[in-house]
Amino acid sequence: MPAGLGFAVVRGRQQDVVRTGSRRAEPRVWLRSVVWLVGAGLHPKAGPTTLVVAEDLASRMDFRRGIVLYDLEGTARRVGVSVATVKRHVAVLRELGALVWLVHGSKRNLRLPGRAYTATATVYGAVIPRVYDAAMGHRLSGSGYEARVCGVTGAGRERAVAAAASKAKPVDNRAVDNSSSACRAPHSPGRYHRSPEAEVESGSKDTSRERASRSTASPRTQKSNTSSDREPRRTAGQVRRSVWITRQVRARVNWTQGERLRRLEFVLRPFTDAGWDADTIAAELHSWMLTWRPAHPAAFIRAQLAQQAAAVHQAEQFDTAEGWDETEASGAFTASRPDLVRSVLDGLAQGMAAYSARQAEQGLDDLTGADAAADMAAFLGTGVAA
Repeated sequence: MPAGLGFAVVRGRQQDVVRTGSRRAEPRVWLRSVVWLVGAGLHPKAGPTTLVVAEDLASRMDFRRGIVLYDLEGTARRVGVSVATVKRHVAVLRELGALVWLVHGSKRNLRLPGRAYTATATVYGAVIPRVYDAAMGHRLSGSGYEARVCGVTGAGRERAVAAAASKAKPVDNRAVDNSSSACRAPHSPGRYHRSPEAEVESGSKDTSRERASRSTASPRTQKSNTSSDREPRRTAGQVRRSVWITRQVRARVNWTQGERLRRLEFVLRPFTDAGWDADTIAAELHSWMLTWRPAHPAAFIRAQLAQQAAAVHQAEQFDTAEGWDETEASGAFTASRPDLVRSVLDGLAQGMAAYSARQAEQGLDDLTGADAAADMAAFLGTGVAA
């Protein structure tokens, strides 16, 4: 390890998101930091295979927050190494402080409906350790996973200027020989095209009076008149919460991870506007029990929700046709003929009393000691009992 970097291998609980000293990063910046960490020789087991595994993780990460599903067997297949090798180099990335656990995977069955066995996937987050920011001359605001780069030190500024100068290419400004142009005559002042003058009195040359008398209000102005019929605008807080929930849902539902975040957030608004959290929305999407990956997840979700809404609308139409009133049905029970109801209950009480007496004669009375016939008789105010 190079002297002066002050790096210590990250182990144990420090590899978890709540205890990490590294800051989160997007895939491109994260991959540059991994290349530097491996090249600096901070870990004895880090090498070219570590970079290949990191490139596979970066290609599947969420673009904004650097969240990625582990996919151990898929990574081994794509990289062309064994599963044990992938485990080893992912552990190296964790010990370098470049990966943190967001969700610890488990082989325990989730018992999802329609599936014989479903385990919990491991979810990693891309992070950059402090040693990289110190070497690059970055100044940080905050600490841990939520820290951010807020500026550069003097050494960092010099480093950036030197890097930019090394990448700059010299410009070849060769002298131009214009000696042959001296003997040429200047361009002739030929005739120029002039547009026909418009007739001011008629408003426009080719516009009829009938057309000129029409309303000249722009479509934008006309549309603004009907803005009161639209839904209220979403606040910035609502949008941030919806995007935050959608990002968590996309990390938990594998068949949605190929969709752009904004498109997915737009089609999930019926859930987020209803107050659903990420766990509830993910459970709803899992309950659809897809055994295939839609090519366009957002379009599939939109079609599925439209189909569900159509089914609910059809059921409401059936209820309306049959005279079903939900408010009346959920209210207190009332009878149009109380005397008939009383007669039925009295008959039921007498029948239960006779049945209890017959069971008692046969020694088969209720072992709980409760007398249902007596309770009903007391409720009705009659003297009927076993």
